[in-house]
Amino acid sequence: MDWFPLYNSLRIALIATVIVFFLGIFAAHYIARLPRALKGVLDVLLTLPLVLPPTVVGYLLLRLFGPKRPVGMLLEAWFQLRLTMNWQGAIVATAVVIFPLMYRTARGAFESFDETLADAARTLGKSNAYVFWRIRLPVCRQGILAGTVLAFARALGEYGATSMISGYTPGRTATISTTVYQLWRTNDDALAFRWVMVNVAISAVVLLAMNLLERRQQRRKPNGGRA
Repeated sequence: MDWFPLYNSLRIALIATVIVFFLGIFAAHYIARLPRALKGVLDVLLTLPLVLPPTVVGYLLLRLFGPKRPVGMLLEAWFQLRLTMNWQGAIVATAVVIFPLMYRTARGAFESFDETLADAARTLGKSNAYVFWRIRLPVCRQGILAGTVLAFARALGEYGATSMISGYTPGRTATISTTVYQLWRTNDDALAFRWVMVNVAISAVVLLAMNLLERRQQRRKPNGGRA
């Protein structure tokens, strides 16, 4: 059994999750402070990949980063970077698909933050950077952690957008999802089922870890988190 699809899926999911972790947090933080009309427009644009079919997202990425498209040609001419039919392109596609999960979760956590804590810190002479890193993020860490875990779990199972922009090449771009589909097409149900079980096992472990961390956070609160 060739384990490359597992390795490739994990590295794509991990890198994409790290990217959207920072982008999602900062986008949620700054957009939450914008005027309501502008915030509404940006919120729709950033959340759109969550409701669009993954194949539509993949098609739009091909229109943007395809080798014969202006952006794709510029990337290849300036950076020798081609984002189609390789695993790096799968990172971009996966990040676009999972970004709304991180963004929406982080935004909800920031919106529930008690701003009097930040105001109190500023009256003591603390900078905005200190307030963000030492007060706001620690208070909102549970929601941010949940968004990170959900984004990673979604990235691990991404198929539609990644298959369109990266295709399926054994040993190069194959992921668990694309491998399962190819095995099903060739009537290799036994091996396809093994990969399905691998994916289910990893996803279950990730979600179990999230539940355990949530329980630990609840135990650290006074009276078990009850008022």
